[in-house]
Amino acid sequence: MHLSVISIELYIKSSRSLKDKRSVLKSLKERMRARFNVSVAETGKLDKWQAAELAIAIVSNDRTRLSKEVDGIMGLVDGYVKVVVLDHHVEYL
Repeated sequence: MHLSVISIELYIKSSRSLKDKRSVLKSLKERMRARFNVSVAETGKLDKWQAAELAIAIVSNDRTRLSKEVDGIMGLVDGYVKVVVLDHHVEYL
């Protein structure tokens, strides 16, 4: 069994309130869950309306597939026009 955890720090450019932020993050998290079947949670910057921190957990029985999943998730987040990735960190366990 292989496990990967991705921490992503985001800037939400169109957000003007916490309600806007939650809407953007909800959409992004739903896309990740639907496409990659991963666990996603907002883990930091909860009170900042233009910043967010997400943690994504992925489990696989194959290390190569796990790496492809991580690349796919990062591609999805990078391509999501409502957010800018400020920083990310990937841990393989």
